[in-house]
Amino acid sequence: MLNITEQDKLLAELRSLIDTSKIRLARTLNQEMTILYWHIGKTIQTEILKFEKPEYGEQTINKIGAILRSEYGKGFGPRVLRRTISFYNCYSDFEIVSTASTKLTWSHFVELIPIKDKLKRDFYVEMCRLDSWSVRTLREKIGKMLYERTAISQQPEEVIKDSLSLVKSEDKLIPTLLLQDPYVIDFLNIPQNYNESELETAILDQIGTFLLELGVGFCFVARQKRITVGNEDFYMDLLLFNRYLKRMVVVELKTTHFKPAHKGQMELYLNWLDKHERRPDEDSPLGIILCTETDQEIIKLFDLVSNNIHVAQYLTVLPPRDIFIQKIQNIISKTKETYPLRLETKNTESKQILCD
Repeated sequence: MLNITEQDKLLAELRSLIDTSKIRLARTLNQEMTILYWHIGKTIQTEILKFEKPEYGEQTINKIGAILRSEYGKGFGPRVLRRTISFYNCYSDFEIVSTASTKLTWSHFVELIPIKDKLKRDFYVEMCRLDSWSVRTLREKIGKMLYERTAISQQPEEVIKDSLSLVKSEDKLIPTLLLQDPYVIDFLNIPQNYNESELETAILDQIGTFLLELGVGFCFVARQKRITVGNEDFYMDLLLFNRYLKRMVVVELKTTHFKPAHKGQMELYLNWLDKHERRPDEDSPLGIILCTETDQEIIKLFDLVSNNIHVAQYLTVLPPRDIFIQKIQNIISKTKETYPLRLETKNTESKQILCD
């Protein structure tokens, strides 16, 4: 007869086995459902629609969907069948679906199907896969136009393809896949006239959400990290580390527009970290300066890219969608004017920073 302690230990072990098995079963079920929908979409597309006029194909889908719904439930009705066709048309390569379905559920793909731009869709697939986004998170990222805000979206098509190919094959990220402008931190509960200390505290209170907004792979290291240069102490607002970039990341928070002095301050921090704390297997530290406003006329006079410094605006309130879209378009337009040849530069160091 087991005593109470032994019984509790046995129960804990059995619960762990059951819970682990239930998680594996759920994952297997999700993967099988996704693959099933892909095959259904392929079958309808290749065996029915190609032989009939569009209006007859629609009638056929309605008819067989009604029959399948009565036999197998609403998950196989006409609306879902149309979605499976779109799914197949988006992902005609079964290997892509098979691999992605180990991390993404059918509900994830439902959010991705409406995206017409293949590169944009692939971006969300890879980021979602790497960071295990929930469906809700994926929906929010799409709604807040993460891809358009990320620097990679402003690069030539071939560069985007090559960058995403590295992610798929090696889980290797480059900074342009993560760096954004603007950053949306509308989840902070801060007063209207906040100072830098209040902004920093609010971010620390929501550090998990803040790291998720920055992008995949970010980990918190320190707040107000002190460094000593000569006889003077300096303090970094936030020190992070990115597992995929394999580099330290300094985030400086400003409640003003970007000023030239901010560049010198960040260079001091990055040079100190590079000299005193960077490990042999790490890349050079990266700096992110978050400001209330950015002026491309000022920024373009500095060689920020080759100094591993990224300047971006942050928004504590998400504006109405039409205004937000216009804002993103304006930033993209001004950035292209500032760095029209950012990946074609003859400066090999600048190219290395962007592409490594």
